[in-house]
Parts: sequence; C-alpha cells; structure tokens
Amino acid sequence: MMENTMLIKCLVGVMCLGASIGIAEELAGYKADNDPRSFIKDPLVLEKVAEWQDLKFGFFVHWGAYSQWGCIESWPLEPYKDRGRSKMPQWKEAGKDIEVFRKNYWALNKTFNPTGFNAQAWADLAEQAGMKYFVFTTKHHDGFAMYDTQFSDYKITAPDCPYSANPKADVTKELFDAFRAKDFMIAAYFSKPDWHHNDFWRKDRPALRRDANYSVVEHPVWWERFVKFTHSQIDELMSNYGDIDILWLDGMWVAEEHKWQDIRMWEIAANSRKKQPGLMVVDRMIHGRYENYLTPEQRIPPVALDYPWETCMTMGNRWSYKPDDEFKSTTTCVHMLVDVVSKGGNFLLNLGASPDGWFHPTAVKQMKEIGAWMDVNGGAIHGSKAIAPYKSGKVAFTQNRDGTVNAIYLAEEGEAMPDTISVEGLGIGKVRKVELLGAGAMKKFKQKKSTLTISIPGAVRNNPPCGHAWTFVLSTSK
Repeated sequence: MMENTMLIKCLVGVMCLGASIGIAEELAGYKADNDPRSFIKDPLVLEKVAEWQDLKFGFFVHWGAYSQWGCIESWPLEPYKDRGRSKMPQWKEAGKDIEVFRKNYWALNKTFNPTGFNAQAWADLAEQAGMKYFVFTTKHHDGFAMYDTQFSDYKITAPDCPYSANPKADVTKELFDAFRAKDFMIAAYFSKPDWHHNDFWRKDRPALRRDANYSVVEHPVWWERFVKFTHSQIDELMSNYGDIDILWLDGMWVAEEHKWQDIRMWEIAANSRKKQPGLMVVDRMIHGRYENYLTPEQRIPPVALDYPWETCMTMGNRWSYKPDDEFKSTTTCVHMLVDVVSKGGNFLLNLGASPDGWFHPTAVKQMKEIGAWMDVNGGAIHGSKAIAPYKSGKVAFTQNRDGTVNAIYLAEEGEAMPDTISVEGLGIGKVRKVELLGAGAMKKFKQKKSTLTISIPGAVRNNPPCGHAWTFVLSTSK
C-alpha cells in the first residue's frame, strides 16, 4: 500500500452534504494499513468491488419533487449552518420564514407530474456516454420516496402525487430495470436522515439542525421507531427492485459516532446482503467496515490512491436541476475522467433531472460528446489500471490488462494536434509499437532514456480521431 501522508497534507476543501468538509478529513483514517477492502470478509463482496473498479465511469442522477422549483435538493429545509463559525441564514430559497418555506416545499409532491419521463431514454443516454453503472436518489434528506414504499405516504406513488396515476409511477423500478437490461451495475442512493419523518424531526418542536431535533438518549422509543422505519425502507429496495449492486448511503451525521444517532449499520448490511449477495455498502464518510469504497465529493485527489474510491462530481454547479445552470465543458469532463482513472479511481458524473423527467439540453449534448470521445478511447478507460507516474505534464497514463500502456494527451480547449508529443518519466522498457486510438500505428517515434517522442503525420493532425484528448497505446518488448 502507498503512503498517504502527502495526500492528507495537500488535499483541499470540499463541499460535502451541504457542509464545508476537507477531503483530508473525509479520507482521514485511511492509511496504508486501513484499506476499505481489509474490512470485507465476504469473497462475493470483494469480487464485486473488483468488478466495480473496472467500470470506471458511472451516471449519478438527483431527482425529486424539488426539481419543480429548480432549487437545491433538500438543503433549504435546514435553517442554519453551523460550521464552527457564527450561525448564518441557510439557502436563499428559504427566505425569512423557514416554516412557511417547509410547508410549501413539502407540498411539492402534490404537483409533481413528470410526464416526459422515459427510463429507456435515460439508459440509452448513459450508455451512449460510455458509462457503466448507475446511482439514483431513491430518497433524499427531504424524505420524498421516488419508489413505492409501503412505510410512508410521502412518495411518488401516493394518490396525492399526480404522477401516481401513471402506470410507470414507480420510477426507481423503471430506471433500475432499464439500466440493468444494459448490463449496468445498479446503486440505490438512500438518505439515512429523513426530515419529513416525525420520529426524526418532531413536528412539536423546532428543527434547527440536520440532526434529530430531540435527544435520542432521552427519547429512545422515538429513535427506535425511526431506526425500524429506515431498516424497513431499505429492505424494500433490497427485496422488490431486482439485483442491486451497491447500497449508497448518504447522511454521515446519522451514525453511532455522531450524537448517538446509531442507525445499526451492522443490521442493515447483514440483512441487505441476505437479499443481495455480494452487495457493496457505501456508508459515506463513516470510515470502517461499512464504507466499502470512498466517495470524495466535487474534488479529485491530487495523487493516486491505492484503495477503492470514486469521485462524485456534478456536470453543472448543482446536484439538482437548475434551468439556468452552468455546465463544465466537454473537454473538462473528459479530462476529469482521465485524471480520476489515471489515479486508480472511478468517476461518477451527476446530472439533475428536470420537472418533466429529462435533462438540460446542454447536458444532453455534452453527454453525447463525451460518448463520441469514449467510442474512440474507451479501451484506455474501462478495465484499466493505474500506473506510475500516473501523469507527466499534459500526459496521463493508464495500463491495460495485456500490459500495454495508454499515454493520454490532454489537449487544451481548441488545441490543434501538435507535430510531436513527448511522453516523459514512464519506466516501461523499450517501446516497440505506438498506436493512436482511432488512427492506427504511428510509424515515427524515438526513445531516449525515459523520454518517448512521437511524430504525428500531417494527415492525422489535420483530421484527428477525436477532440479533447488523444490516446497513444504503447507496446513494449517482451
């Protein structure tokens, strides 16, 4: 295992779960002797983790009744931030009267009617983008279930939600079936906190924090009811929605370590794996046996990590749908994917779905552009492994199962393909063959010590196989 001291020192802050949490803090506790895999005793889970690591590129979607307002998902319901500084008003959508805002927010289910929703179209778009696994918000912190739970009436299939009349109202089922049919791994995002549930945020007392608004120690009956409710809802997802590969849990403040809000993760994991053998459990940022891989949010670690991890990142500025959101360019998204994969991680790219059940036109266009790049270069991404030095200048490296190395040149926005590309610092022996994916063999190259210089023919420069980044596959002497 690699030494992570430098990582902890140089990782920068990340906005996570609405809180300002440093990645160094998020990854604290994962040292060379504390690989998440070391906690896994079930060989089926270890096998699933290895399979997941080969997928590299996933699709994350935040969607709920909040999309109608184009506001941040759930978080406006929390009235204050308290990050060790002075309290300040939370999200601007809430305005001055938090109780009026909550009442109106929690009534959004009564107007939610995404008649344009088409699960097959979602799966087709993700497949076209070159993605291989799917994470969906079955329930966010606001408690609105996007599946047919029998333990709450606050759900998309309830009679007071207009979309419930649609035969495909159980959108979680529709989505999981559509993505599974394309051989995607399936991940159920589920929020451990539920701000709508009376045994988490009691309606007879103010709720000023994301935590339960009462003392769990003083009111164990209330908390036990909430724990059983949570277990029951997760059990439904594990029992009624086909094969699930990942239980992706959010809400780090609901944990034994935090104000005694113990959700009994050992029971959740054990019971879920009875229904879903080999299930990966991701209890985000609660380091230990129930966080089978790490999920740094909105940041890419500056160095390679030697254990299973995934950067979850928004294409826009928000997780949820925003009509006027600004999106990262296709080049930026491709470069982030390459950066993550070259460091041994997976890249989970998020879009927020619209009130009608589709995605912003810019996001759809860029998903297809990413897919065009993946059509040419996917062989350097899927199933690849990290190889030192991971990156040198504008060139990032991955390694294929057959031992060939991919040198991926990260072009600037609008950059023309240069006459020559130098690959430096890669100690792989004598290179005998160079191939540019999408263009074929490069006949002219020379190697001097640890520098490989590749000459690119004019015909290729004038008609490159793709934009954004170019992959040179290097084969060495036996």
